[in-house]
Amino acid sequence: MMTLAPDMLDARDLRRITDAVYQHCGINLHEGKNELVQARLTKLLRHSSFESLGEYLDHVLAHQDGAEFSDLIDSLSTNLTSFFREGDHFTYLGQEFLPGLIAQKRKKNQTTIRGWSAACSTGEEPYSIAMILGDVIEEFGRNIHARVLATDISQRVLRTAREGIYERRRTDPVPQLLRRFLTISTQRPASVEPIAEIRQMVCFAHLNLIEAWPFTGPLDFIFCRNVMIYFDKPTQQRLIGRFYDILAPGGVLFTGHSESLTGITHRFRYVQPTIYLKP
Repeated sequence: MMTLAPDMLDARDLRRITDAVYQHCGINLHEGKNELVQARLTKLLRHSSFESLGEYLDHVLAHQDGAEFSDLIDSLSTNLTSFFREGDHFTYLGQEFLPGLIAQKRKKNQTTIRGWSAACSTGEEPYSIAMILGDVIEEFGRNIHARVLATDISQRVLRTAREGIYERRRTDPVPQLLRRFLTISTQRPASVEPIAEIRQMVCFAHLNLIEAWPFTGPLDFIFCRNVMIYFDKPTQQRLIGRFYDILAPGGVLFTGHSESLTGITHRFRYVQPTIYLKP
């Protein structure tokens, strides 16, 4: 039995897709990503009604407001995450930044804390942030009201995040002291979910980072981790400037451990690796 070779993207089609993705969300699919692009598009083609990749691309790129283009962006963006990933960020947030922030807010008679998880994926990051907030508020400021905006470009991962139900093995990184913020899921007894107090602290929304942001600051902190590695330097430069502008004085930006602001002109003050303060 003869096996047909998979439909391969030619150089023109690769350029079409990489240009479209870059223009839409800033992701730079350089030549080293060609095999990934081929594999992800081939998988999408199998689940479509189109007979060739060229035909599929013609349709998807002509309808960039449609579901197929959204699925394409989802498939080409990486959504690796876990609870309390890169744990030193959460240690700094809970042990150093938030206690000091609460003390400052009390002096100013302010009662709100606002944070942003700027690429929240399936929700583990913002729920981890909310657990730290819940713990610190219990100890230092019961009159404080905290809210975490959690955004992502992928509608698929946002559906998982809003549902907020996780297999128990995925919650293994949650510190023992914070496990009081998780409960057995009423929908899936073999899984757990954040308690109502933590859920209510997090607001999920769809957002493309390189487009206009439908909210204003000031924010007290921003987590934007392991996202900027997919952007070129000009896009990173613009994004860092926008983060700075929306943070309150004394606010903090957390970036991923694989990311650096080296080569980017910015006004942040270095605190420690991947943590930056707005003076």
